[in-house]
Amino acid sequence: MLVSWTATDLKSRRFSAIEQSSDVADLTDHFTALHSHGQGYLEVRLQGSEFPLLTLGFQDDQAVIHLFSNAERSSLLVGDGTVPANAVVQVPIMDEPTVFSGDCALAVDRAWALARSFIQAGRPGELGEWREL
Repeated sequence: MLVSWTATDLKSRRFSAIEQSSDVADLTDHFTALHSHGQGYLEVRLQGSEFPLLTLGFQDDQAVIHLFSNAERSSLLVGDGTVPANAVVQVPIMDEPTVFSGDCALAVDRAWALARSFIQAGRPGELGEWREL
């Protein structure tokens, strides 16, 4: 299965908007390399469709997932309770460190598992509860 994605570049550590098309194994290798450096950002969509677009930003062990259903509609995935709801987390969105409330934070391994589920099934509604922005 092919997937289209953009991500933080491994060398420059800056977001590269150059879209890649690869199998899931190549994307997994890229994510693993980013994770070994402690932070990163990626955007994933299914091959041949502009939407839905899933984004994952992470710093250390916390991650945040956005879903863009179309050009006007976006949502945040409700967190998994690893961070207290009244706490804050900071993750990169593209190249900008962005602050989110803890109720939107996920463990990075859980977030990556959900991103893989999205790639395999293409049904973001099954990933959990979404909060529309």
